[in-house]
Amino acid sequence: MESVGFKEWALVCEALGRGEQSIILRKGGIAEGRAGFQFQHREFFLFPTFFHEQAAKIRTSPAEIPPQGEGEIEINLFAKLEESLMVTSWETAVVLEPWHVLQRDVVRERFTYDETPGIYVGVVRIFRMTTPWIIPDLPAYGGCRSWVKLPIRTNLQMEAVLSDREHAACLEKFRATVGL
Repeated sequence: MESVGFKEWALVCEALGRGEQSIILRKGGIAEGRAGFQFQHREFFLFPTFFHEQAAKIRTSPAEIPPQGEGEIEINLFAKLEESLMVTSWETAVVLEPWHVLQRDVVRERFTYDETPGIYVGVVRIFRMTTPWIIPDLPAYGGCRSWVKLPIRTNLQMEAVLSDREHAACLEKFRATVGL
């Protein structure tokens, strides 16, 4: 089975790993292709990306992100996609704030990017790996794309960030909010 990474801001990955965020919001990168962004995989590793402006683009106090080794990527989180949908109503996008840490203007920017307003929303269950997975930072991981192929990873030991009960309650509330 191939290993797939989903590129996401390191601060968002940390919020997912602390249980402060339960959804991923995505419009798509420049390199997504003609079809645009899709949640192509039901299970994937969270591949943290780093740039200094992230802290100003979230609503919560940023967590301390451990420094990455030169030329390395440290992967700590695994995600299972529970639900995915395209939200085309700005009002619906706004009511999703309890499930993510992004500033409203960041969501608005993604929502209005390109000629078709809307944003993809994925509800994820997050698992923290008991041992971090450190891989070399290769040129193949660069660029504005959401998905990257990773080396094969087997024998994963991980634990759920939210308990079964907490996750079920979060998922139920999300479904009721968006009318699923």
